[in-house]
Order: sequence, then C-alpha cells, then structure tokens
Amino acid sequence: MEAYETKISIKAWAEEDRPREKLNAQGRRALSDAELIAILIGSGSRNESAVELSKRILHHYDNDLNKLGMVSVAELSKFKGIGEAKAISIIAALELGRRRDETETKAPEIIQGSRSAYQCLRRHLMDLNHEEFWILLLGRNCKVLSKELISKGGLSGTVADPKIIFHVALQHQASSIILAHNHPSGNLKPSQQDIDLTKKICNAGRILDIGVLDHIIIAGQGYLSFGDEGLL
Repeated sequence: MEAYETKISIKAWAEEDRPREKLNAQGRRALSDAELIAILIGSGSRNESAVELSKRILHHYDNDLNKLGMVSVAELSKFKGIGEAKAISIIAALELGRRRDETETKAPEIIQGSRSAYQCLRRHLMDLNHEEFWILLLGRNCKVLSKELISKGGLSGTVADPKIIFHVALQHQASSIILAHNHPSGNLKPSQQDIDLTKKICNAGRILDIGVLDHIIIAGQGYLSFGDEGLL
C-alpha cells in the first residue's frame, strides 16, 4: 500500500472547497479569513497549501485581523512561503478594508467632543506598530481646519516639540487644537511623560491664546480622552 499523503494541494481539493471557486460559487461571505488570505497569497509551497499557510499566519496573531493589520512587510515576510510581494498584497488588502470602514463612517467636520475627535483621527493612528503624534487644528465653532502629523517615533514613544506644534497652529490660524498620539502596545493608560507634556503644551497655549481642548490616546479599537478623564 502506498504511504498516506498528509499534505494535499489545493488543486486536489473538491472544487467547492477551493477558495477561488468557493467565492465564485457561494459568495465572499462563505469564506473564512484564512481562505480569503489564501486567495491573496495565490499559492503555497510543496509542503503547505496557501490555506494552511494562511491559517498558520492567523494563528500566530491569535486569529485577530486587527493584530495582523499592524504587521510590517518585513515581519510578514519572515513566514516561510511569504515573500515581499505576497506580504505587500496582504497588507494592501487590509488597508483597503480599513479605508472602506472609514468612508462608511465619515469623519466629522465639526468637533463636538472626544468621540468626534477620535473619529476624525483614528484612521491615522490605529494599527501602527510605532508611535505618532498628531494635532487636530480647529477654527471658530470647532470646525476642523486640518490634521497634521507632528512626529514619528518607535514602539515606546515619540518626541512632540511644543514649538513645532504651535508653529503649525499659527500657520493655520487655528483658534484651538486637539493633541493625539497612539500606543502600539494597546494600553490606553497615559504615561507620566504624556501627562507632563500635555500640561506643558496647555500652558504654552494659554500664553498664545490657542486653547488645547483635549489630548486623545488611541490604542487598539478604543481611545482615552484627557478631557473626559479630567487630566487637562
């Protein structure tokens, strides 16, 4: 008797079980996350099908697409069977999904509180594997004038210079600003450095008559507002 083959290529699967054919016959909602990623990958290897490779990748990130969405091309390329081109395809697809979600939830033009500030800034700060510091520039009646990136940092922090922040605010003739940065760790709790920097910027804003209305920390799928927490 021939040895039993433990690995079966996708081509040998029943047609209704192949990801592309399954999507065509049953619709996109019938496919699992692994099957959808397998379509992006296109092919596996001699020892592993594209679906098995996709399952292995998802398992590594706890089957959490949000965690997968934070991965860099270099990190994803470390998986055997995933080269740079396949990694870029996966990341591009996840980014398209994120942007679709953003277009369905249109960013507010008037800031009415921490929630609307978060909705305005979340697409820029969520799913990053490094810290960034942004400011939301507001005119009269809290109308959004612009969103500006102030600095980029590493996994544990970034430097936000108050001189740069208020230089940008003055250029846009902003009446007030909202500060925002992300925590790649997923922890929403502000550090002492976050608190000290916020106080420093608030004090500078009073001198220039530019109000600092809030500081938003974005982490995971949530946010923390310094204003709501009484930390301003």
